[in-house]
Amino acid sequence: MRTRARRKVPIRTRRMADLREADEAELQRLVAAEQQKAQFTAQVHHFMELCWDKCVEKPGNRLDSRTENCLSSCVDRFIDTTLAITSRFAQIVQKGGQ
Repeated sequence: MRTRARRKVPIRTRRMADLREADEAELQRLVAAEQQKAQFTAQVHHFMELCWDKCVEKPGNRLDSRTENCLSSCVDRFIDTTLAITSRFAQIVQKGGQ
């Protein structure tokens, strides 16, 4: 039974393969970051629609004080909730890494 001789891969070819793998990993990180940005933007738009529907009865040239306070409170709740969720996820990730 004959066995095939193993050919050595030239160093340059190995470096190019390593570079391609590094580029692919970087591309995956960039895509993941862009997906997170898109998801966050979609959540913000959805939340703003909810606040608008809840607080604005009839649009006009100016917001009355009640509408302004309602929108401000709605946005504050969104920010507080987002910070709490982000903090909790960070805790989970940190515990998982230990």
